[in-house]
Amino acid sequence: MIRIIAFLILLIPGVISAIGIKLMRDTLFDEFYPVFIHTGVQFTVGLILFISGLTFITGFIVYRDRKRQQKKKEQ
Repeated sequence: MIRIIAFLILLIPGVISAIGIKLMRDTLFDEFYPVFIHTGVQFTVGLILFISGLTFITGFIVYRDRKRQQKKKEQ
């Protein structure tokens, strides 16, 4: 059960990162979404989404690894 919850916690930032990559790729290939004012804004929003999702995932993995190493030291 805990692994399923951990997977779901990592799934949401992963999807956010994928959306960020898609926005940046679409900007480079001149596919513009009218929601954004300018292509530079679209690329910046994509970059922010990608970096935020990636940061969350890496932080989660680092926290989990440190937690496991502390358990090994206590035993």
